[in-house]
Amino acid sequence: MHTVATEPGAVSDLENAYQLTAADRCDSCGAQAYIRVDMPSGAELLFCAHHGRKYQEKLSQVATGWHDESSKLLND
Repeated sequence: MHTVATEPGAVSDLENAYQLTAADRCDSCGAQAYIRVDMPSGAELLFCAHHGRKYQEKLSQVATGWHDESSKLLND
């Protein structure tokens, strides 16, 4: 599984390729998404920081990628 560093200033290929926007919404509650999870099927799941943390343990067992931009919450 590919993990993206969440420290300010951290750069990765995945982070440069795609950044979440205000239009990306959490699949659980509809709030702004800060976490994108790539699944083996090619599907992606979007979560707010709360739901991303809630499901992280179980999803990390099957996810092929985890893109976390929740550090943006501290910068706003």
